[in-house]
Amino acid sequence: MFNNEFEDENGDIKDLLLRYQNLKTGKAPSYIEEDDFEKIIAHLDEKDAIVEAIEAADIALSQFPSSAILMIKKADLLLATRKYTEALALLNTAALYDHQDMNLFILKTDAYLALDQPEEAIVLLQEALHLFEGAERTELLFELADVYDDHEAFDKVFDCLQLILEEEPTNEEALYKICFWTDFTGRNEESIVLHQKMIDEQPYNALAWFNLAAAYQGIKLFEKAIDAYQFAIVIDEKFDYAYRNMGDAYLRIRKYKEAIDALEKVLELARPEDVIYEAIGHCYHRLKNYAQARFHYKKAAHLNPEDSRLYQKIASTYMLESKWQMAIKQIEHAIRINKHINEYYIMMGECYMYLDDYKEAATYFGIVVKHKPKQIAGWESFIKCLIANEQYDAALEQTELAYMSTQGKVIFVYYRSAILFMMHKRKEGLLQLEMALSKSGKWLNKLIKFYPELIQDPKVVELISQYKKPR
Repeated sequence: MFNNEFEDENGDIKDLLLRYQNLKTGKAPSYIEEDDFEKIIAHLDEKDAIVEAIEAADIALSQFPSSAILMIKKADLLLATRKYTEALALLNTAALYDHQDMNLFILKTDAYLALDQPEEAIVLLQEALHLFEGAERTELLFELADVYDDHEAFDKVFDCLQLILEEEPTNEEALYKICFWTDFTGRNEESIVLHQKMIDEQPYNALAWFNLAAAYQGIKLFEKAIDAYQFAIVIDEKFDYAYRNMGDAYLRIRKYKEAIDALEKVLELARPEDVIYEAIGHCYHRLKNYAQARFHYKKAAHLNPEDSRLYQKIASTYMLESKWQMAIKQIEHAIRINKHINEYYIMMGECYMYLDDYKEAATYFGIVVKHKPKQIAGWESFIKCLIANEQYDAALEQTELAYMSTQGKVIFVYYRSAILFMMHKRKEGLLQLEMALSKSGKWLNKLIKFYPELIQDPKVVELISQYKKPR
């Protein structure tokens, strides 16, 4: 039956095209109805014969000069050929004959946008909203939302979607879009009110529950968000994005086991993604289950082998288990992918320090200092490495360079003091400590943690107590 209908339709268009050809060439007298011209124009348009379609529209308008429909069809073709001004003029003429055709407003909007006149498009669509109801009004609101998006009036986009949902709470396109725009505009409280009202009226709307949860998540009410996500997955047990976001919410409140359960459900329901494996790895990392963390980081790296951070994370699990050579291999991989991240060189230096290879460690710390001479971390690691290897003179020299390179960071005066005490130069050490304390007490605890023997000296304790007294 379907094939017969198709053959009939195919036969009809062939007959129409033959009659149209006769009309063009004047071979035989032929009369074509207005709606048949529409079919001919649509057929030529579908075949991408735009020039021929415009010619057909011109012939049709010569026979039906007052046809708004034909004018609108020709205007659509003119827009396709970038004749925006001509199309707009024709649409204005069509409006004189039929000002309530939806396509008229949609095409005029396209013309205004193409001519870089978004303000005119906005005014037109706002006026059109008063002329239409139901599905047509919804379509216009979506169109207006797109124009506001192009015009970077992002709060207005949210307003349009809110209007759609107030009239049509089950509109999936609007529900999906408003979730993004709630996050983008930060209008979480309004979204909560809107979706709570929708849920009161339609409690089995899974997308509404999801959007409510996302809005709660946006204002860091993670427990409320989790409750709402739970409702969404009760309604739709295959709602993978609800599990995904719920996993993130659990992670934020440090409920790592629950986060793992939710994220593993995502892997069951959706195509595996590196970010999901990485998040599960992070949870196991926090739970100090380094083998499982590493397993999931490696899964993520398999899916995204160019992400150097994943190899860094694998290395960090090895370092926490004191498997320094294994960690080095992973960091080397990370450096091959991205050689500009200083943290990788610091990690490499730390591994070699634990292997008592201070020369190699100093080489890596030296790279950091060279790349980022104004940053504290590289200098600290370099100085600590020299101290660990009992190269006190060299370490003292580096504190001077570090102090100058970092524009006088007081922490390096504290390190200088510690090194002098290690070299049994107590008097000079006390002078440097007093200088540091007079500038800032911020780094004192770090110094004591680094060299706790310092506070066994009564003079040091006395000096520290002097500077701790209120002034």
